[in-house]
Amino acid sequence: MRNLVIGSFFLSLAGSIWGGMFIAVRLSIFVIPPVPLVWMRYGTALLALIILMLITHSSWHIDKKDRKLLVLSALSGQVLSIVTQETGTMMTSAQTGSVITAATPAFMVVFGYFLLHEKLTAGRIASVLLATIGVLFVVFDPDNFTVNPLGGASLFVAAVTWAFMSVLLKFLSKYSVITVTFYSVLIAFLTLTPYGLYWLLSSADYAAMASPSVWGSVLYLGFISTTAGFCLWNKGLLYMDASLAGLFMFFQPIVGTFLGWLLLAEPVTLYFWIGFALIAAGVVLALRGGNTTAAEKLARHHRDCLDH
Repeated sequence: MRNLVIGSFFLSLAGSIWGGMFIAVRLSIFVIPPVPLVWMRYGTALLALIILMLITHSSWHIDKKDRKLLVLSALSGQVLSIVTQETGTMMTSAQTGSVITAATPAFMVVFGYFLLHEKLTAGRIASVLLATIGVLFVVFDPDNFTVNPLGGASLFVAAVTWAFMSVLLKFLSKYSVITVTFYSVLIAFLTLTPYGLYWLLSSADYAAMASPSVWGSVLYLGFISTTAGFCLWNKGLLYMDASLAGLFMFFQPIVGTFLGWLLLAEPVTLYFWIGFALIAAGVVLALRGGNTTAAEKLARHHRDCLDH
């Protein structure tokens, strides 16, 4: 139970931080396009991660056999997922972006089943369905709920690829969370550098970028959303099965919708409160189901590392 509490804290905080991320994206995306914005976000995050690596004396070593897996997780999560997420948010709204990408838990259950052989119990399926229905209630309003088809498809891709990355990270749990996050962000930054530099030198509107709302958003995306958010998420994944961890993505639409209403005047209805109750019920149902298998797997994995 202690592992559940610790993991829940880290994952809830990460989900909440990412809820605020959609506001930052909406405030900056019309000045800095998706790919350059992600590139600048990661460049900022790298500064913080290097400092964290030095302060915590984290190991820089990744076994050769794990490097391909690390690259795959970085390209699917930090590159494809984040770029499609910010593209979709630009085409829709902060609410829509936070809600559609919160479908991640459903795909984590599927990937967890096929890649990690986690149990696909009736309780887990019910908790995901309950929380998913809650997400739909959060922003569903027949009078104003609209989704740009291309934007919605982009956000759907973001949800699937983020779930895939989260499950892959379970195979890298023997490494420091900061180390994995650092290399993932570094790989993504280097991948996006050619286009990022081209845009910066040829198309950037430096006057518009000087706006506090724009550079402040970039700093939030880099230091808080990327550095803190990724570290918290990766840490939380160590304490429970991927299929359960995914449920905490539902904190994202709650925070994203609330801040969208507060800062961007996006409407919030009674459906928000109904959805919040359903989401909370789904998370509680998942936690009541227990997670002793995850704790046992973690302990066994650590023992195997010591044996080798």
